[in-house]
Amino acid sequence: MRIISYNVNGIRAAFTKDLLGWLKVADPDIICIQESKAGNDQIDIESLEKLGYKSYWHSAQRKGYSGVGIASKVEPKHIEYGCGIEHYDSEGRIIRADFEDFSVISVYVPSASNIERLDFKLQFCYDFLDYIKELKKTVPNLVISGDFNICHKPIDIHNPEGLKNVSGFLPIEREWLSKFIDECELIDSFRFFNDQPENYSWWSYRQNSRARNKGWRLDYNFVSYTLKEKLSRAVILKEAVHSDHCPVMVELH
Repeated sequence: MRIISYNVNGIRAAFTKDLLGWLKVADPDIICIQESKAGNDQIDIESLEKLGYKSYWHSAQRKGYSGVGIASKVEPKHIEYGCGIEHYDSEGRIIRADFEDFSVISVYVPSASNIERLDFKLQFCYDFLDYIKELKKTVPNLVISGDFNICHKPIDIHNPEGLKNVSGFLPIEREWLSKFIDECELIDSFRFFNDQPENYSWWSYRQNSRARNKGWRLDYNFVSYTLKEKLSRAVILKEAVHSDHCPVMVELH
């Protein structure tokens, strides 16, 4: 079972950069999309169906903003749109697909360009932690895929000292991510297999950051401890260039 998470930074723009051609080659069983920036009626669902994917979308009420989706070759038993908290659900940040043996969540954690949005981001994070802890009581086997907009440790960012006061690497954000992993009993699948530095999933469009690999690891596939024995591989697919992010993949056997 190959699961990919990808912040496409606008799915319509990604389609013009041959996202579908890449998807055909990458051939995931499930792909979790973040930042679709499109209404359901603006997404080329038909082309995804031709590749064998049923797709489900939770768009933001605001046009051209946020939005998450899940496309799967295996039809889910159930799709849950949102988490039941209106001010998050109106921004299209969480969608869940329930399968026979596990559930997959595509999540897009807010970014924080100012102190007001930092408060919103942190509130979202703690509410999401509570949501996952409650969900695990009935759905213990989870794969939580998405753009968390947080680098967890110094190894996950190109300039930890210089960026320690920038949102995405603030101590308060990193502390939450540690708490989330611990309390929800999750495995950071990429770090389970790879302890090397300079592995990132997002690069600024400025200053030729991607070519210079001045990046941040913001995208994760977190897997429940209960699925630990099923983990077989996790990689960052940095060759894919449809976005300022790149896809991250986990494989379960």
